[in-house]
Amino acid sequence: MMATGDQPLAPHGLPGHLVGFVEALRARGIPVGPSETVDAGRVLSVLDLMDRETVREGLACALLRRTTHRGTYDGLFDLWFPVAFGERSAAAEIEIPYREDGRVDIPELRRMLAEMLAEEGSGEQQALMAAQLVEQLGQYQSARGASFSSYQALKDVQPQTLLAQILAAMATPGMSDFETEIARRAARTRIEKFRRTVEAETRRRVAERIGKERVASYGVPRQAEEVDFLRASQTELAELKRSTQRLARILASRLAVRRRHAKRGEIDLRKTLRKSMSTGGVPIDLVNRKPRPGRPELVLLCDVSGSVAGFSNFTLLLVSALREQFSKVRIFAFVDHTDEVTRFFDPHTQLDEAMQRIFAEADIVGFNGHSDYGSALTSFAEEFPDAVTSRSSLLILGDARTNYRDPELATLGELVETAKHAHWLNPEPRTNWGSGDSAADRYQRVIEMHECRSAAQLTAVVSRLLPV
Repeated sequence: MMATGDQPLAPHGLPGHLVGFVEALRARGIPVGPSETVDAGRVLSVLDLMDRETVREGLACALLRRTTHRGTYDGLFDLWFPVAFGERSAAAEIEIPYREDGRVDIPELRRMLAEMLAEEGSGEQQALMAAQLVEQLGQYQSARGASFSSYQALKDVQPQTLLAQILAAMATPGMSDFETEIARRAARTRIEKFRRTVEAETRRRVAERIGKERVASYGVPRQAEEVDFLRASQTELAELKRSTQRLARILASRLAVRRRHAKRGEIDLRKTLRKSMSTGGVPIDLVNRKPRPGRPELVLLCDVSGSVAGFSNFTLLLVSALREQFSKVRIFAFVDHTDEVTRFFDPHTQLDEAMQRIFAEADIVGFNGHSDYGSALTSFAEEFPDAVTSRSSLLILGDARTNYRDPELATLGELVETAKHAHWLNPEPRTNWGSGDSAADRYQRVIEMHECRSAAQLTAVVSRLLPV
């Protein structure tokens, strides 16, 4: 693809450029080792470097281990191996309509775009149209000079509102309802693909001005496991839900390994020393205590208020997938009052359905409807006194923001003393604990509190904390 700009040279040629690409993948949570990097170099040595899509697929085969890495990989590939440099000269083939006053004729432009999206196999033309929109409509003056914005490029065209026009152009005489629905879904897919093309073109143009590393830091999505729970979008949360079973399998395998190691039992020091008398006091033969196999009981107490809903929902999904690893699981939810919601979770119930039933049927909202950890802890201790026992592992999920109410530290202390293990998982950054209405700094004096901002962090913490 020809371009008006000059192609920047990599400091160490193509190998150095490939290493920079690999480092960007690692920074975004994609594990790429030396062997994969060497394989990628060999791939580049045999592929036609002018065939960009072949290079994309070849490097993906060499560098990626999981299909979930593909979205992040494609975003970074477009930055490190751009389709062009500078303004795309071929985009001039797409003539943007102008009015007599010199301004873009938006209605005519929308009509052109609708016809283009309705046409089968117009992908290249759509890419050039996207380039023209970014060049003609997407430019704006930032504090650092001229830049580009996908929002600016699309705000007047609004392709998401062209569905009816696209369907009209795709319609054929005698179409059945089924065929119409297929066409509607195809039209929506094309609109979304065009929007992503405009965003990719914008990232490319901006990267030429401020650097691809900087654009990658905010413009390319992280892996679902690395996304901050409190800042995750609906799309990212949906991806997290899809990855739950894989994370649960990882945790289950770790627990199984720990249980196998635990079968040998701990060393019985007293019996070992007594047996060493026959060898002059040298403990040659170690005596192990008889292991007491048994799966622990898990008590989950979680805040389901809006501020931490994404974190709580994902953790509930994870725990539900791990249920068979415990002898008993009891789940309690609260906003400012606690109620047991174990009955809403079973292997066949979707999380969305369970959460709807919790808010419709469970008694989790008391007097004011705002998060009140003190009130929730008190109602939990009073109404479910048998929930936490000496065999229980207690996990509390929440940001510990009490809305300036009494945190009831003494009640939490009694629960911690009763439980065999007790931990608090907090989705907020550790630096925010104790700020504003957060009582995390006071709670962590009573219970061990862990920062769990992402699925990767949560998985690491849970795998370390769950007892065998």
